[in-house]
Amino acid sequence: MSRKRPTVLILASNPAFAREITAAWPQEPAPRSAAHSDRPEFIVLDQGFSRDLEGSQYDLAIADVSFDQKNARGKKSQALRDALRKDRHQALQQSLADSRRPAILVHSDRSLDFYQLRGSVLELRREPGLWAAIAGLVGREILRRIRADTRAREAGTVCAATQAEAALGRYMLEMRTNVNNVLTGVLGNAELIMLEPKLPASVLAQADTIRNMALRLHEVFQRFSSIEKELRIKQEVSAAAGESGKKAVHAAAGQS
Repeated sequence: MSRKRPTVLILASNPAFAREITAAWPQEPAPRSAAHSDRPEFIVLDQGFSRDLEGSQYDLAIADVSFDQKNARGKKSQALRDALRKDRHQALQQSLADSRRPAILVHSDRSLDFYQLRGSVLELRREPGLWAAIAGLVGREILRRIRADTRAREAGTVCAATQAEAALGRYMLEMRTNVNNVLTGVLGNAELIMLEPKLPASVLAQADTIRNMALRLHEVFQRFSSIEKELRIKQEVSAAAGESGKKAVHAAAGQS
């Protein structure tokens, strides 16, 4: 099954936002293999790229609703700055919703709830000293759910394929008697033809080919029978081993 690292897209105009997110991301236990890590790969983009998210390859987006307060202060009224912030909030929210991928939108609007879920977008209010850690914890759980869903779909696909192969195998085993009867008739008639005197060499060659093909098909179906017996024996041995294990556990529990 797929074990690729998840990708987290960080959309922010302020580089400090990305630094806080990556620094506060929860540390995962050491992986069993150095070739795999559950820590995501972070990609940082300016907010201006949020309009082009549709079709982008990422697992989770974390966006910052803010703009350069230093440049805005003194040049625009507070009402205008609030209007700009609201417009940016709505634009980011719409872009993230249109991408149809999980997203966390961090804002500073004190008039909104601490968090609010809108479709696939979770809006999280910026709380000093807490927001980055909370965003990291929520983001990690979102990625875990995505990974679990992916594994479930892959397991379902494998299970469906296995069931289809098992159904085909059962059908072939059920039909082997009928097929063997047909092959016996073909083989017998081919041998009778070959016993006819004064037949052209081409006819004898064709009858011999039919005979050999019938023998090969018979061998194939005999192999199916052997496989069925092998599988049945393995199942019986496995069941016996499981039963012996249970008895050993019960015996040990009784002695203790």
